Amino acid sequence: MAKVPNIKLNNGLEIPAFGLGTWKSKAGEVEQAVKDAIDIGYRHIDCAHVYGNEKEVGTALKEKFAEGVIKREDIFITSKLWNTYHRPDLVEKALRLTLQDLGLEYLDLYLIHWPHAYKEEGENFPFDANGKIQFSDVDYVDTWNALEKCVNKGLTKSIGVSNFNKRQLERVLEISTIKPVVNQVECHPYLNQRKLIEFCRSKGIVITGYSPLGSPDRPWAKPEEPQLLEDPKLKELAVKYKKTPAQIVLRYQVDRGVVAIPKSVTKSRIQQNFDIFDFSLTADDVAYLDTFDVNGRFCPMTSALGHPYHPFENDEY
Repeated sequence: MAKVPNIKLNNGLEIPAFGLGTWKSKAGEVEQAVKDAIDIGYRHIDCAHVYGNEKEVGTALKEKFAEGVIKREDIFITSKLWNTYHRPDLVEKALRLTLQDLGLEYLDLYLIHWPHAYKEEGENFPFDANGKIQFSDVDYVDTWNALEKCVNKGLTKSIGVSNFNKRQLERVLEISTIKPVVNQVECHPYLNQRKLIEFCRSKGIVITGYSPLGSPDRPWAKPEEPQLLEDPKLKELAVKYKKTPAQIVLRYQVDRGVVAIPKSVTKSRIQQNFDIFDFSLTADDVAYLDTFDVNGRFCPMTSALGHPYHPFENDEY
């Protein structure tokens, strides 16, 4: 069984450089996917309340604990605070709900899922009569202070953010007593995030890359949009290394020091995605993949455009 390398976090703890994503994993499929992943050797599962499947993930974990395949300390579990829970008095409640769903006493990492807040204490996507999402004006720095209290209570070992831009991270760093350890963002050759990675690295923040395969199954995909894994240049590289295009782009992240969390519910693909620790890309080929960048964001969060804290509207990166 391949050994996944760990990356050291700024608080001295470590995160596995590779994990299983669970966004878009349907009910009835995600439980088996998590069990298969653990059996294959995955020791990092990326979750979120808004994915609506944390109870199934918890069922899979419970079974693998009971079988003795893993102990709690063997596996790294990430979850995320949804946008309707940003108000400081709701943060701990949201985290405890996630822990209850996952059947765990603590998380390894809890992230603010997005910097912008939605209207509290209702639906995950609180649309008004005109089909527009109702925003909340909670400032994410106040949310961050509430996350710090969750660390002090032992509910999560580490905290971080997701989808934050440079300026938003700077604001968190200015007020924090506990630094974010991770910024989880969309990352793949069409959106290589080089500037954001360099900035985060300068602050001791690790980047986790979601949608590392270009999210071909995203619900809003249009037929005419480019498919990363069908890129002829990528296919040429795959032939050179005798690997699949998916394995090339996943190895690209590992070789850049970015944590990759590909999603799949198909056992053969979960295995194939994991089979990237028997080779590495040359520095020239990593640089070549960097040239694929076209600022090609597949997850633009258009429903929240107009929110003052929308991360992709007002900043270069």
